[in-house]
Amino acid sequence: MIVPSVSWSTTYFPVHQYGMKLRLVDVHPETLNIDPNLVEEVITPDVRAIFAVNLLGNPCDYARLRAICERWNLVLLEDNCESLGARLGDRYTGTFGRCGTLSTFFSHHISTMDGGLVLTDDTRLYHTLLSLRAHGWVREQPAESHLALSVDEFMRSFRFVLPGYNLRPLEIEAAIGREQLRKLPGLVAARRRNARTFVSFLGARDDVRIQEEVGESSWFGFAMILRGLLEGCRAEVTQRLTAVGIESRPIVAGNFANNPVIRYLEHDIPQPLIVANEIDKNGLFIGNHHYPISDSLRCVGEILDEIRGRHL
Repeated sequence: MIVPSVSWSTTYFPVHQYGMKLRLVDVHPETLNIDPNLVEEVITPDVRAIFAVNLLGNPCDYARLRAICERWNLVLLEDNCESLGARLGDRYTGTFGRCGTLSTFFSHHISTMDGGLVLTDDTRLYHTLLSLRAHGWVREQPAESHLALSVDEFMRSFRFVLPGYNLRPLEIEAAIGREQLRKLPGLVAARRRNARTFVSFLGARDDVRIQEEVGESSWFGFAMILRGLLEGCRAEVTQRLTAVGIESRPIVAGNFANNPVIRYLEHDIPQPLIVANEIDKNGLFIGNHHYPISDSLRCVGEILDEIRGRHL
């Protein structure tokens, strides 16, 4: 399965857990999403799927990725955990692949404190997911499901057909999530207002490269790759940000191939991961919020100016 080299662990671990091999591909230097040009170069007969990740709220180039999948008869899957509410044209991200995953962890766009969702319009896959989320049993399967069994109701309640999980949401989580969904348009709109401020403050700098928006990002956070006079200054930048109360993080997990866990995952890297390594060395991101954060964003610019001045 083809995956981007920059993402969170949950993109990679399920692929490994189902016995598939990861093929890591570099990301585009501007969008930070998987580079379709590089994807096309590494497709071989053993590739079955592409797992695209909408990084930090930013949609992938799905016109290109879907065309590639059609040409090579590949399945397109979508990791949309950081990008709830993002749009590309008239469609929301999470709806371009055979299925799309969403996260409702407490630090994301909406929260049920933990958990997530899977979107699909494939009925067979929907029935499979219903079973997988609840121990792999058939209790909740409708009569028309391919997993439904002709056994009496007493036995059917505890008939297991798939090696499943126990991932059913609690009722309180579902109730919180339903209320959060009603607020989502306003939450995303507020994040986009903050993003306009971020772009206006930092978008024209020659010592920072920010993420280029594709479609309408839902701006999970604000990525910065330090360059020019700020190249190699990430430790200084993060220390100063911390000192004024602004948290920062690596850009997701940086180049995932540089994480020690990679030795446990069957994988190959057919091309150099040039952009991912640049992100690993000089990348960071700061969080976004639906509250106004203009003062904090202005402070980020001032800190960058201060550190740049020391390196003139």
